[in-house]
Amino acid sequence: MELSAGIQASLAGRYASALFDLASEAGTVTAVESDLDKLDSALRESKELSALINNPEISRSQLASVMAGIGDHLGLSELTKNFLGVLANNRRVSKLPGVIRAFSIIAAAQRGEVQAEVASAHALTDAQLIELESKLRAREGRTVKLKSRVDPDLLGGLVVTIGSKRIDSSIRTRLNSLAQAMKTA
Repeated sequence: MELSAGIQASLAGRYASALFDLASEAGTVTAVESDLDKLDSALRESKELSALINNPEISRSQLASVMAGIGDHLGLSELTKNFLGVLANNRRVSKLPGVIRAFSIIAAAQRGEVQAEVASAHALTDAQLIELESKLRAREGRTVKLKSRVDPDLLGGLVVTIGSKRIDSSIRTRLNSLAQAMKTA
């Protein structure tokens, strides 16, 4: 499995690699990936949870208790719950979003997939996502796993990020380029 040095060197990447190794040994990579998706959604939806995991005034035991409660509430696997306990005891829960991203990249690389994030001004339909995935698969030469999000600031068009590559066809960027060209002319 070929991973970037950045993932392997980062703290979040090391935790994600350790979790991936444990999940591989237990044969639960898919379950852990699903658990981490649930956690990612919870962090995005709850500003309180995001603030809590970044609050240095919360004790390790309080944080461990909260993370155990979240694990039970979301129905996470034992491995994921234990991992959250380790993060809490090591005061690394604030690194959870990075761990989730790194784990996702590691799991995708293991399956021979590449992850792509697409940002659009309006929600894309299922048909549009399927067509985009097909075009990206043809371009990349391997399976592409899409994650989409809405960014109204784009005004229109898409911004697709695949690893370190970015394809920006947003109206915002085009307008900024036009404005820059008019300033220099």
